[in-house]
Amino acid sequence: EVQKLNQQLEEKNGEIQQMINQPPYEKEREILRLQKTLAEKEKAQATSDVLCRSLTDETHQLQRKLASTAEMCQHLAKCLEEKQRKEKGNSDDQIPTERSNQVFLQLLRLLDNETSLQTLICNLQDENRMLKQKVAHV
Repeated sequence: EVQKLNQQLEEKNGEIQQMINQPPYEKEREILRLQKTLAEKEKAQATSDVLCRSLTDETHQLQRKLASTAEMCQHLAKCLEEKQRKEKGNSDDQIPTERSNQVFLQLLRLLDNETSLQTLICNLQDENRMLKQKVAHV
């Protein structure tokens, strides 16, 4: 593996020597090409960042909507429970309400996990982009 790496290093050194020995106009052309490639990659990364932020914002907005809907459902369940207690005078109806509350709490936890996963994906994409830039630079 060391020999393989040494061979690759020699190849890269050869490429560098070729670039040094090139006429100035070819060097400038290569620089322009590399700058254009860099600009395209930066533009693609900016677009990706905007999309990632947009998805994160949308996720947070949906999370807030789900939380308010869960609160409203809990409130309605409590109202229904009180109404049923008044009508029947029976406290057995509390168990289904507790179960529905548990389901809502589980939904909120799942949404939190999804948001965390999306944030992690964005972070990994950023790290991947930075590593690719470092590799290209090297």
